[in-house]
Amino acid sequence: MSWQATTSIVALVLVLIATVPPLGRYMAAVYGSRPDGSAPFDRFFGPIERTIYRLTGVDHRREQRWSAYARSLLAFSIVSLVVLYVMLRLQGSLVFNPTGRDGVGSFGALNIAISFVSNTNWQWYGGEMTLSHLSQMLGLTVQNFVSAAAGMAVAIAIIRGITRTGSRTLGNFWVDLTRTVTRILLPLSMVVALVLVSQGVIQNFRGSTTATTLDRLSGISEQLIPGGPAASQVAIKQLGTNGGGFFNVNSAHPFENANTISNFVQTWSILVVPFAFVVAFGYLVKDRRQSRLLIGVMAVLLVLATALAVFAEQNGNPELTMAGVDQSLSVTQSGGNMEGKEVRFGAAACGVWSASTTNTSNGSVNCMHGSMTPLGGTAPMVSMMFGEVSPGGVGVGLMGMLVFALLAVFIAGLMVGRTPEYLGKKIQAVEMKLLTLYILTMPIVLLSFAAASTLLKSARTFQDGPHGLSELLYNFASAANNNGSAFAYQGTGTDWYTITQGLAMLAGRFFLIIPALAIGGSLAAKPRVPATSGTMPTHNPLFGGLVVGVIVIVAGLTFFPALALGPILEHLSLS
Repeated sequence: MSWQATTSIVALVLVLIATVPPLGRYMAAVYGSRPDGSAPFDRFFGPIERTIYRLTGVDHRREQRWSAYARSLLAFSIVSLVVLYVMLRLQGSLVFNPTGRDGVGSFGALNIAISFVSNTNWQWYGGEMTLSHLSQMLGLTVQNFVSAAAGMAVAIAIIRGITRTGSRTLGNFWVDLTRTVTRILLPLSMVVALVLVSQGVIQNFRGSTTATTLDRLSGISEQLIPGGPAASQVAIKQLGTNGGGFFNVNSAHPFENANTISNFVQTWSILVVPFAFVVAFGYLVKDRRQSRLLIGVMAVLLVLATALAVFAEQNGNPELTMAGVDQSLSVTQSGGNMEGKEVRFGAAACGVWSASTTNTSNGSVNCMHGSMTPLGGTAPMVSMMFGEVSPGGVGVGLMGMLVFALLAVFIAGLMVGRTPEYLGKKIQAVEMKLLTLYILTMPIVLLSFAAASTLLKSARTFQDGPHGLSELLYNFASAANNNGSAFAYQGTGTDWYTITQGLAMLAGRFFLIIPALAIGGSLAAKPRVPATSGTMPTHNPLFGGLVVGVIVIVAGLTFFPALALGPILEHLSLS
């Protein structure tokens, strides 16, 4: 790996260390860590938010039980889905359509609407070739904000369930949603968008510009250069771990990701809010040791995935080496497996991004994951199969990590013969039933749809052999985990995949969020149990190791047979 790549990785770690703690403290204050109930910049944001509450008929002083909180989330999501679906179907007749895009087909529009409402941002289409500027701005970008904010609101509700005693309520969904957008996501996105524009990411309202080509030997004399409001969408797609790109090749496109500086800023944007949310958790539960422990667990899993991806891609493809291709690092090339890579970034930056985008629920790409080596492609695939908890998507990543922490506490309690406790709350049968539903939903959806796709001739749009199975596993892992990235070779624009992946995205979103809210409601109603000498500490390395072990064992037992027939077999078959 070149010194430039090494410097970039070290700089990313240092910038995250410098920015995550203050952002986490700010987020904790936004969600109510101050004793007087105030929040930062109340003088500015307060009037705006109260106006929103009046216009929407929300009583911001009234809190909700977990069931009402869940109903509000579902109602908001259903309305968002319907509005976005109608907009996509009618976009050919609406304004801000300089490229003259027709309305999207029924199944395709439904898939897009589900994808962006569920924070998956899966794209079976090329953005610049399918959608109008209005659909991109008012449809997709708005959902990038509110779907991310909904996930963060749910995580805050669960944290309140842990911190409260004898309470029936978890807060107000509409207040949490509004504060997240106005005080966290919108200001951060404005700053990041301005930085991206300064680096060459486009932001305009033009259609396609016709350019005369220099090379006339190919027989092509003109080229259409797309325009559009890309930077504003790219900023929130990364900060909200959304991932849906303005252009077909996402952040591998120079108009979305212009140079190494924009690549660095976008990688930072993917990771900063999920990690900061864990810092906020420590302040909200008034025990920062808990957040340090969870960040340590997340960092271990993220570093391992990144190291595997970078090593595999920088090491190159052994078959190309056998064919005499020079993949070594030198003064004239960055080395490694450059298939599907941007020469602006190289193999190492691809490895870092691929691990970051799949250990969160982001899904954006700056290289083509289907062109990675078998081991390199295994890293992002397994990261999703772990449940995207290191650090995970904004809000939902912490939610998933807390679920695994509760499972680890329960297992430890069984081993020592004590009632398991987490932060003073007993973990009993009700919580374990909900935990089981949470943990089993994603594997059942992923493996069931993948198995059905291998049996249906009409669904065989993937390659033969182990790489084809990897494509199939990856695509449903991406949908069921609300990630949105893809191996890219497989054709997924058919009715079968738009429907099944839409169902997988819905299950991966709401069959996890609703049980998690129910867990929060159950914990909120319980009394706090004083710690004793027999209480298992949940802030030390022993418990951190137990959480890592639980995550790895659950995923290993579930997915290893499929992985053995896919990427592992492909790796072993290399020359």
